[in-house]
Amino acid sequence: MRTQPQVLIVGAGPSGLVLALLLARFGIPFRIIDKEKETGTTSRALIVHARTLEFYRQLGIADDVVQAAQKFVAVNLWVNAKPRARLAFGDIGATLSKYPYSLIFPQDKHEQILIQALGKHGVEVERDCDLVGLETSREHITGSIRRADGNTEQCEVAYIAGCDGAHSTVRETVKIGLPGGTYSHLWYVVDVDYAGPLTANEVYISMDRRDALAVFPMREAGRARVVGQAPPKPDGSPVAWGDVSVRVSKELRTQVHDVRWFSTYHVHHRVAEHFRKERVFLVGDAAHLHSPVGGQGMNTGIGDAVNLAWKLAAVLRGQSSGELLDSYEPERIRFARGLVASTDRMFSVLNSKSPWAGLFRTFVAPTFLPPLLRLGSARALAFRILSQTSIEYRNSPISLGRVGCLRAGDRLPFAQFPSMPGGDNFAPLNTIDWQVHFYGEPSGSLRKTCEAYGLPLHAFMWQRRLHSTGLRENALYLVRPDGHVGFAHPTDDTAALERYLLGSPAFITRVQHWKEPADASPSFDGGR
Repeated sequence: MRTQPQVLIVGAGPSGLVLALLLARFGIPFRIIDKEKETGTTSRALIVHARTLEFYRQLGIADDVVQAAQKFVAVNLWVNAKPRARLAFGDIGATLSKYPYSLIFPQDKHEQILIQALGKHGVEVERDCDLVGLETSREHITGSIRRADGNTEQCEVAYIAGCDGAHSTVRETVKIGLPGGTYSHLWYVVDVDYAGPLTANEVYISMDRRDALAVFPMREAGRARVVGQAPPKPDGSPVAWGDVSVRVSKELRTQVHDVRWFSTYHVHHRVAEHFRKERVFLVGDAAHLHSPVGGQGMNTGIGDAVNLAWKLAAVLRGQSSGELLDSYEPERIRFARGLVASTDRMFSVLNSKSPWAGLFRTFVAPTFLPPLLRLGSARALAFRILSQTSIEYRNSPISLGRVGCLRAGDRLPFAQFPSMPGGDNFAPLNTIDWQVHFYGEPSGSLRKTCEAYGLPLHAFMWQRRLHSTGLRENALYLVRPDGHVGFAHPTDDTAALERYLLGSPAFITRVQHWKEPADASPSFDGGR
């Protein structure tokens, strides 16, 4: 971006890269820096969930990720080194998303796709650049950046996004606390080449009365990620692969040929006191840390980035009040706190030394989970929770109204329309703008109001099957750029819509939404 940057993104992991991609899409000039000299070469985060793929569809990279990854189809539960149960997931979210599954996709390859997509916008990550200071004024913030040659430069921008991980320099510099705790046990993670009976797209969890370990086979034949609890060493020496290799080989009947990467770490459960301080925002691991249960961490950080990006773009382009940015923290911190609490409970059950936890691992889980997950309602609930499609912003200052069981702030319910371009009601979201969805025949008054306020109107033919999704006939849904409903009303009451538009900080001009390039997808009437 050759013009004066308006945003400085610190950290080029998945969260920072997604934030950069969206700002580039909106035409907002920015810089993205990272203190590392090169991109990561280890797998790190592995799971990509449906909500992330829905965001990636808006960015035009979902197909690339799906083709490069492998579907996560089942979890195999082993107890005391013997197979006990298989939890089949497959397309567990059928009818709930275009991506009714989770993917196993190593973070290093994930980042490569994001970096390539960013390169198409003419943007490169500035590497070996360290943020060493911040200075805030009323109208801007200045970051001090130390470059590889040792020289320091000043970068004056409107906002800074700290996407720089657990040990965030941005968070520490602006003195935002990170309360919470750290589990006492040491953990290890190792990427190996192996020979054994493991199926490539199925996860294996081996449990006993002590704890549990997990194996994630990769797409490459004979390669896997192993995560487990490191045994205590009385002499205090560092834990190495040799200290855990016998258990892994014995419990999962595998033979390891080569160790590609081995690391130990402590698991944290922490949420920053604030996700925003004046002109500084925290995103991803800089804002929240939690256990790896459910593969939620990276996906949550990407959700942070999407939430922040469209709001920054709207404010910087003068289309929304600066008050819109006040909605970022309450929307994302509420979910982060709930996620940390829930993963903390599950992590404790999986790894506690208590007799009750041991009983759960060796008897309750392998006995009762398989039949439970064969129930349609249980599968749908599990998908909504794991996929993050259940995230809602009902208490947000920019959420208003309800229709049936759907309330403003909820993710737009997914519905298939095979006869329309894109095949579903999420296809129009690719323009990443505010838009009105109507399921029925919109009145001439609604059409005129949408035209007057510059809001694309997407009308879909009502079908009785849509009732099961939560959508209602002839109800009005004003959808945000991130696919959540901002305003909902049971009729096409244009006066109510106008009151929302004129009273919300998201709209301060008569033409409310940002324009896409001339070749952007036009409005269309789905199924007509």
